[in-house]
Amino acid sequence: MDNTEFVYTTYINTTAEALWEALTDPAFTSRYWGATFESEWTPGASMSWTEGGLKTVDPAQVVLEAEPPYRLAYTWHTFTPEFGEVHGMNPEVVAAMAEEPRSKVAFDVAPHEKIVKLTVTHDGFEPESTVHAGISEGWPLILSSLKSLLETGQAL
Repeated sequence: MDNTEFVYTTYINTTAEALWEALTDPAFTSRYWGATFESEWTPGASMSWTEGGLKTVDPAQVVLEAEPPYRLAYTWHTFTPEFGEVHGMNPEVVAAMAEEPRSKVAFDVAPHEKIVKLTVTHDGFEPESTVHAGISEGWPLILSSLKSLLETGQAL
C-alpha cells in the first residue's frame, strides 16, 4: 500500500471566506480541532501550535503557501515527548514519528455552485509512515467536525 499521501475531499455549505477564517482563526480551530495556531499566514511565516496546553514552536514549522481564501499550506507539526505526554501516546511511537521527515498539509478551497469544495492533501511521507497512519484516522474526524461547525454551529 502506498502511504506517501493522504487526500480527503468534502463539500461544505459555507463560503470560501468563512472556511478560510475557520482554518486560520484560533477561536474556530479550538472548537473543532482542539488546537490553535498562531501565524501571520503569509509564506515563510512561522507557525506555533498549541494543543492540550502545550505550545510548540519550531523554526521548520512554517506557512508554505497562503492565498486567501483559496489555498493554505504549511509544514506539519513537531513531535516531541511533551506532545506525546499531552496526548497519552506511547513514547516509542512519538519517537518514531519524530524521526520521520516533516510532512506538509495543503487546503484547497473551490467554489462549487452555492457551497465550497475543500480538498486536504497531506503528503511528504515515506512508505509505511507512522505519522501517515495517525493522520489517516485524525483528518476525517477533524474535517467532519469542521463541516459540522460551519453548517450547524456545533462541532462534533
